[in-house]
Amino acid sequence: MKKYSLFGILLLFFAYQSFSQKDPTTLSREQTKGILSQIKFDSAKILREYAEKACKCIDSISMRSKDHKEKSTAIAACIDEQTLMYQSIIEMSRALQDGNLNIAINTDKESRKYKLYYYQVEEWLTDSCASLKKALASNDKESEFSVSKDKDALDQYNKGINFINEENYKEALVWFEKAVKTDPSFTFAWDNVGICSRRLGNLDRALEAYNKSLALDPKGKTPLQNIPVVYQYKNDYDKAIEAYNKLLEVFPGDPEGYFGVGRMYMLKSDLAKGLDNMCKAYNLYVEMGSPYRVDAQTIIAEAYKEMKAKGQEELFYKILKDNHISTK
Repeated sequence: MKKYSLFGILLLFFAYQSFSQKDPTTLSREQTKGILSQIKFDSAKILREYAEKACKCIDSISMRSKDHKEKSTAIAACIDEQTLMYQSIIEMSRALQDGNLNIAINTDKESRKYKLYYYQVEEWLTDSCASLKKALASNDKESEFSVSKDKDALDQYNKGINFINEENYKEALVWFEKAVKTDPSFTFAWDNVGICSRRLGNLDRALEAYNKSLALDPKGKTPLQNIPVVYQYKNDYDKAIEAYNKLLEVFPGDPEGYFGVGRMYMLKSDLAKGLDNMCKAYNLYVEMGSPYRVDAQTIIAEAYKEMKAKGQEELFYKILKDNHISTK
């Protein structure tokens, strides 16, 4: 915990806003209060401003060949960079309301206060930052068969990527199909055949493509993550759970596996098993600093409403306690 004089924070704030005044350090305490009383603080606007800066930072990160933990670490650095400034401005506003000219800025990342501000920025990003969603959705950790050595296949693949970035899945699929025809061992192209086919509603072709990719690379994360999604679309929740468990076999402790299993059990109305797995996912997301924590937290809150309505509130709290999650 670091304490800062409000006068010091004012200097930072005025510099940031390009506030045209004589040197603030020459102002008396009463003059400072007078200036502060004229400043209108809009906390939502301030949050958006710093979250947008974090979003731009995330957009500048290369996610190529990064796993989920590496992506989360890079994203967390962008959020941390803006959290301190956001916290400073909000605390200054509260100090003004309380008439206190000394404020405490908490730089301890494990503290409840710091996490409060961090999570506010993170939740805004989860809801509104397209760059964050794209970064988390990307999964191009390379293996021996990931990228083709055939120039024509690569050219066809890159054309497909251009179309998929525009969400033109129909045209993208044409080029990815050409790429796998040119080089049948091109796993990234097979992955994208699967993605485009699923987006276009051809679930059987999507499964076929993902299985082709897995046959070439049994540890391919994209097909392992997406096969259960296809089964969900087919309303076959048991096969989806089986597929998510396969993901956990290959990647033990991967939060995506627990998150998926949790969602499937909830769709099967088995709230207890669903909640238990979602809690495991939540803890892992928090541990690695993943913004997907927000999604797990939302589903846990929804589970509470359903379990409370069914008279299972005591069971809800027991499952949270078993997973070392505090509700205080």
